[in-house]
Amino acid sequence: MEITLQVNGVPRTVDVDPRMSLLDLLRERLGLIGAKKGCDHGQCGACTVLIDGRRANSCLALAVAVDGSEVTSVEGLADGEDLHPLQAAFIEHDAFQCGYCTPGQLCAAAGMLGEPGPSAVTEDILVDPDLTPEEISERMSGNLCRCGAYVNIVSAIGEVAP
Repeated sequence: MEITLQVNGVPRTVDVDPRMSLLDLLRERLGLIGAKKGCDHGQCGACTVLIDGRRANSCLALAVAVDGSEVTSVEGLADGEDLHPLQAAFIEHDAFQCGYCTPGQLCAAAGMLGEPGPSAVTEDILVDPDLTPEEISERMSGNLCRCGAYVNIVSAIGEVAP
């Protein structure tokens, strides 16, 4: 089946098996290996990318379902040689250790920063809360880090948060 999508700003037309995941399309067919295959069940977040600006687990998204969409992987966050502010903050705050979860953390954080509204830890659900460490932790809870770099990840995101 032929699909057309934008990947990191580049138009792509690709023949895919209807059963192929977006993660496999990115890694195996397009050579974009930033998103990682962690659990392959949508539980760890290592495969997180942005689909039309919203974070998504690429291991659960079928490639045919993103036909016509704009997909941004970690490779597309930077602007040429200029790092995305989150990438620079992750480096400054030592927010990665082994680096396996880092691409998914970065994409999830980029998506999360654009998502207004309350979360499960927001005291007043009628207001758009400040992104406190508690809010950031709650909103990033779908991305797991085996090394336990959470404190540094939260502080890096907090530095970039509006």
